[in-house]
Amino acid sequence: MGRPSRLGDEDRSDYGRALDEVIASPEIRLLLERSGVPGGRLRVRGLAAVARTTSAADAEYRRYAALRRRARGGRQDAGVSPLSGPGDQERPGAGVLAVLGVLTPVLAAVAAATFLLLGYGLRLAEALPALAGTLVGVGWFSLAVAAVTALVSVVALYRTAAKQSADGTASVPDPSPAVEDAREAWLAALRDRGIRPFLLQQLTEAAPPPRPDDGHGSRFSSPAFAGPDFSGPDFSGPGFEGSGHRGSGRPAPDSSEPRR
Repeated sequence: MGRPSRLGDEDRSDYGRALDEVIASPEIRLLLERSGVPGGRLRVRGLAAVARTTSAADAEYRRYAALRRRARGGRQDAGVSPLSGPGDQERPGAGVLAVLGVLTPVLAAVAAATFLLLGYGLRLAEALPALAGTLVGVGWFSLAVAAVTALVSVVALYRTAAKQSADGTASVPDPSPAVEDAREAWLAALRDRGIRPFLLQQLTEAAPPPRPDDGHGSRFSSPAFAGPDFSGPDFSGPGFEGSGHRGSGRPAPDSSEPRR
């Protein structure tokens, strides 16, 4: 038997709902009242034991995951994001363009501010008027470059976000009946064979020990010697009196002998 499958991120919400359904069942609610364990603590234990409980329904989960992957055309599940960036950033060289799109407006704005300050500073000092005019002109040109590149970056970012949203919506088709049936079979097996036995074990271990019944068979008592009507042994034989003399052992008078 192979290693149990790891539960995907998009299936953890289904696991949480299945756990809540089992906790809300009458059987578990009754045991919760008897044991005194809070329902929230039991839910935390169930979430922490996800690897243990899901292994009981591993065969059903493998079938469900395979059908879902096949319905999506073999693409990666939506819950696992690719390591490279979204959209066009997966193409070679797209990372350099993205960096330039961010740095160009910033550097152009810094250069514009520097040239303008130096140019207008020289004009106020009335020194080097030719250099001051050149610095002012370069400053305004850098400011225009910063504005244009910033506008282009905003438009490109908006288009990338819109494309990513459209791709994400189209990449998850409507689930087929076979996938839904496999999902329901997995959830049923998860509830019956994984979650419910685990919760029952937790509640059984947390249940208080049974209290002994006071005065009902717990104390030792002799049924033959504890009663108040106990009398000595009955020596009913020749020369002894039966129950009239309790164990005295004296011979009884002979009633057939004539009295004088």
